Amino acid sequence: MKQNTLKYKMCSWKYLFAYAVLVVAAVSCTSKTSPVITAEANPWSGIEEIRKQIKAPAFPERDFLITEYGAIEGGEVKSTEAFKKAIEACHNSGGGRVVVPGGVFLTGAIHLKSNVNLHLKDNATILFSRDTADYLPVVFTRWEGMELMNYSPFIYAYEQENIAITGNGTLDGNANNEYWWPWCGAKKFGWVEGTPKQTPARNLLHQQNHQEQDPATRIYGAGHYLRPQFVQPYKCKNVLISGVKMVNSPMWNLNPVLCENVTIDNVKVVSLGPNNDGCDPESCKNVLIKNCYFDTGDDCIAIKSGRNEDGRRIGRPSENIIIEACEMKDGHGGVVIGSEISGGARNIYALNCTMDSPNLDRVLRIKTSSQRGGTVENIFMKDVKVGTYKEAAVKCNMFYEEAGDHMPSIRNILVENLQVQNGGKYGVLVNAYEESPVENLRLVNCTINGVEEPVKVDHVKGLKFKNVTINKQPYQYDSATAKE
Repeated sequence: MKQNTLKYKMCSWKYLFAYAVLVVAAVSCTSKTSPVITAEANPWSGIEEIRKQIKAPAFPERDFLITEYGAIEGGEVKSTEAFKKAIEACHNSGGGRVVVPGGVFLTGAIHLKSNVNLHLKDNATILFSRDTADYLPVVFTRWEGMELMNYSPFIYAYEQENIAITGNGTLDGNANNEYWWPWCGAKKFGWVEGTPKQTPARNLLHQQNHQEQDPATRIYGAGHYLRPQFVQPYKCKNVLISGVKMVNSPMWNLNPVLCENVTIDNVKVVSLGPNNDGCDPESCKNVLIKNCYFDTGDDCIAIKSGRNEDGRRIGRPSENIIIEACEMKDGHGGVVIGSEISGGARNIYALNCTMDSPNLDRVLRIKTSSQRGGTVENIFMKDVKVGTYKEAAVKCNMFYEEAGDHMPSIRNILVENLQVQNGGKYGVLVNAYEESPVENLRLVNCTINGVEEPVKVDHVKGLKFKNVTINKQPYQYDSATAKE
């Protein structure tokens, strides 16, 4: 299929050989609202400007105990109305904490409001109902990067400010191979031939997206089998999620959409179901993900910005994101950008993370396509220690799923001090268009051992290694001369 090559202004080639000057040039091509990355020798200087813009919300010292609003412990009687009343009372009083005491509390959807901190005490569990009617009426949401009216996410907020989920308790999505997961249509997750699955609804939603149908008229919910997300703040400002453990999600776990100033700290996600991504910031700005643990059935962290027409129509990139001191186990990728990335992504920092699992496919993964389009740029990874992975340490793929007429761009990637003990099939894997090569991908001070094939790339420009050791041997690569 003939592709339309995107044309954009590029900085002078001489800047390709100086990290900081290149990064400044790249950022200057982006929105004026992005932080300025200074022209120092280290492109990591830009991270401090982002840190200054991320501040966790604070709440008044007022507590609203859910048992005082009718919640019943034990996990058998639904406390949905008690959660609703406590949240309304907290919000109407000017804010504070809605407190879940020790014990198990069964509920349907929880909708947060401004200035409310949903706080789980030690040994508290919020157990979510398996009755799909408890997530109706439908709400305005995103599903795999497309807008629609669907089942409410289990914890949801729309256009709210200063909201939080905190404490050392557990959020249990209650999904398994009998409930929620079979809707994906995979037999290994409980689907049986002849039973309902999401495929018809998913195909219809893709069609409506392609036709640019008004999202408010894309009505799903009952009878359509599109699984809801676990936690989704939508168009919210000043969001904090801290301390909780999340298990058994129907689909994506943490999915802030079109949010600003988001802090996700010390959250543990253990959920190995279908599409059980750990944390998916989508079209968000100024996000800090730190001290978290991910053991997931899909990507551990995946940065997204909308799928195809919806992503381009909304046109909001994910930008200014810091991933710090996180641990990744099972997953399709540790730090991932895409695939719903049509709005673009920029200024993504990942540092001081550890990854180790034979079921972890990749360390850093960028996945897009000419159906998605968009620009992914300024991606920085540093001081990451890896025990083992399955496929590639660094992978850039422009052929993920379907092709189209919107050529993607991937540029300005620095991986520094990556230490891999026992790698998988590839060290670096790039599959790009000749018309749009991956530009300025650098590996510096990296050690990758145990790989079958050190480098497999097709179309790259400015791929360079500096002080890189692969399989215990110094490894040189310069795409300008195409010599290894």
